[in-house]
Amino acid sequence: MNNSTQQSQTAEAIQNWLVFQLSERLNIEPDELDIDLPFDNYDLDSNEALALLNKLEKWLGRSLSPTIVWNYPTIATLAERLAEETEVATPKEE
Repeated sequence: MNNSTQQSQTAEAIQNWLVFQLSERLNIEPDELDIDLPFDNYDLDSNEALALLNKLEKWLGRSLSPTIVWNYPTIATLAERLAEETEVATPKEE
């Protein structure tokens, strides 16, 4: 049974979403992205990073810190962190 009422995403699902969004924005194939390279390697400027963050907030259904992309500067680290935050935000039995 799934008793979660919020949209919960795994790190893998978040990674896949980020890879798709970045590949679309950069007009490259998804397999050309390395999830362990910093976003800086993809010439993502601050405006593009914020636009991506806004789309990510809508997809996740929650607000994110504007600095999260800089604190977790790779697809892999950002996805892991967001998945951890989702787990913490999901109500659990006490």
